[in-house]
Amino acid sequence: MPNARAIQVFFFFSLAGLLTGCGKEPPPEPIRPVLAAKVGDVAGFKRDRFPGRAKAKDETNLSFRVFGPLISRPVDVGDRVTAGDIVAQIDPTDYEVSLENMNGRLDKARADRKFSEAEYQRVKNIFEDDPGAISKTALDKRKQELDANVAQVRTLTASVAQAELALGYTTLKAPFDGTIVATYAENFEFVKAQQPIVRLLDKSQIEMVIDVPEGLITLAQYVEKLVVVFDAYPDVELDATIVEIGREATEATRTFPVTLRMQPPEEVAILPGMAGVATGYARLPDDPAEGVKVPGHAVLYDQSGKVYVWVLKPETEPSKGGSATGVKAVAEKREVTVGKLTPYGIRVTSGLEQGAWIATAGMNTLRDGQEVFLQPTHGEKRS
Repeated sequence: MPNARAIQVFFFFSLAGLLTGCGKEPPPEPIRPVLAAKVGDVAGFKRDRFPGRAKAKDETNLSFRVFGPLISRPVDVGDRVTAGDIVAQIDPTDYEVSLENMNGRLDKARADRKFSEAEYQRVKNIFEDDPGAISKTALDKRKQELDANVAQVRTLTASVAQAELALGYTTLKAPFDGTIVATYAENFEFVKAQQPIVRLLDKSQIEMVIDVPEGLITLAQYVEKLVVVFDAYPDVELDATIVEIGREATEATRTFPVTLRMQPPEEVAILPGMAGVATGYARLPDDPAEGVKVPGHAVLYDQSGKVYVWVLKPETEPSKGGSATGVKAVAEKREVTVGKLTPYGIRVTSGLEQGAWIATAGMNTLRDGQEVFLQPTHGEKRS
């Protein structure tokens, strides 16, 4: 049995260990970045940059609708063609024979119909003049024969039209003006229906598809100018226009596809697949109403019905023209009063001043006094 002295020493060191462990401070909370926007920073919406890749206005792989041996392909890579030019031909012999056969069957069916019409009319006249000379059954039989021949003519007429189409499909023509950029079949090769023969691009106009965030898509109507610069030609600016706006945002990125179109200059070759950046310049309408505008998703409502935003107070204001990314800020939950919804945000009538930074994502995980890093929405440079 241990003596009293040993028990005292054990107790002393155990207590010291507990006190030492309790004195350790917990590890500091990691500082996380928070997406933010500057209130009333309309300039940020006037000039936004969106990456994209060039594609031809029209592009397609041309193929036959019928099969057969390829006997002619008068075009090669790099050749310019106009709409209606022949780009390939398969042997039409089998289709010509099929059409001739169908025409022969149709001619016979028409002759049978003509004979049936005459025979039916003859029996009908006899039946009407002398009902006892011929039976009603015989008249009905002649009528059925006539109807069958009429149907046969109708069927064969459709077959002839189909055979004519098939013969026409043995010639492959360019559907629009363009350039042959690839060939996939050679002469004397047996090709199947829908097998690509050549690839045709219309490079007279170049298109680019960019992804516009849902918070900015409503501003497309205010865009006055669009400029595209391709990485391969950093000193060449191309004026672009919006030709199509997607009607549904993607699930993953919540962005809308917007198609731009531009006229490539003669001195540079803009090829499909080239990477570039589109810059949009928008002019927002004058709005004399009081209040500042903020993105709609930055405004939150609590259970009591109060409206608030998360204000992010930078420790040091970003320098003029510099990036705000990485600047430390302190989060503050602030109650505000909101007004009407505008095409470019919700109007906040009180509680928020011009130039303040507010969180635009991850607001439900913030707390008062929390330290965060500013990460401007869309990566713009802010003043």
